[in-house]
Amino acid sequence: MTAKFLKTASLFIVSLSTYICNRMLATGTFLDRLRYSGIKPIFKKREKSHFENYRPISLFPIGSKIFEKVLYKRLCNHLTYNNILVPEQFGFRCNTSTEMAIYILINNILSSLNTKTLVGGLFCDLQKAFDCVDHDILLSKMKFYGITGSTGKLMESYLKQSYQRVIINYKWSSWKEVQHGVAQGSILGPLLFLIYINDLSNNVSDKSIPILFADDTSFILTSYDTCELRCKTNEVFNIINKWFYSNSLMLNYTKTYFLQFQAKANNGNNIHMLHINETIATVKSIKFLGLNIDTILNWKNHISDVITRLNKASYAIRSIKLFMSLTVLISTYYSNAHPITHILRKFYS
Repeated sequence: MTAKFLKTASLFIVSLSTYICNRMLATGTFLDRLRYSGIKPIFKKREKSHFENYRPISLFPIGSKIFEKVLYKRLCNHLTYNNILVPEQFGFRCNTSTEMAIYILINNILSSLNTKTLVGGLFCDLQKAFDCVDHDILLSKMKFYGITGSTGKLMESYLKQSYQRVIINYKWSSWKEVQHGVAQGSILGPLLFLIYINDLSNNVSDKSIPILFADDTSFILTSYDTCELRCKTNEVFNIINKWFYSNSLMLNYTKTYFLQFQAKANNGNNIHMLHINETIATVKSIKFLGLNIDTILNWKNHISDVITRLNKASYAIRSIKLFMSLTVLISTYYSNAHPITHILRKFYS
């Protein structure tokens, strides 16, 4: 059934849908047919021949979306009412955004620099974080957070005994049972991942300032002494690395960086680079939630990147304006140029 069909027939099936949903909540059983999903690989970047460069998007039956939204609302109410999710988490939550995470990062860096404190950032990258979620660990954490009874049983039914197959060019693989992970493209997937990673910041909050945006994990570290900053960074790195390992997640060491911030460059652009260890690469710039950040918070690289992206968007609109309607042109603007200008307006206002 399509979404259009359900919307058209909503008045006739609302009673049946309500009854089925109430039975699911009462018995703690997710419908078997709604546990089957098709995986559509979406190319991200780099080499197209490498499967790790694709994002697996799950396509669930439309009926699953209805019942997932009911569960999502109830889980959100429970997490919000009991203040369970840590304030350092900015991803997939109401009243939070990338702009807020960027503001917290920049504000803490500038506050430290203003007090002449050494400050550095540890920026971590996780390998296939959503796909590596351990169901048993997730269910135990949900039980710890008070998601028990029929709701806990329903979440176990939702996670386990689910099946998926890959769809490429209208060809399907055979069905396979899902052993790990939360589905990307589902309603519940992002919220379940937030529950899964929720206790990470509590392990290092006394030694650093965690800034989390779903699986993007960053930590601001400060000290008045260079050796102490190096030791503190190594300590935090070992703690989070151990936490990731015990939770069946894995750091991508080639994309985990340390960046030391300074008020200004010494002798022009000659900045002393603090070496942490052999595992963490020390860099002079990094991209954080779409924002190019360097050691002295100079925005030249970010401005150049934005100009390039806006030029491409302008060229795309200019190339099709003679052949497309105004509606298509407006849609092209909102999909290519508006997200860039919208973030700039909010960030610099």
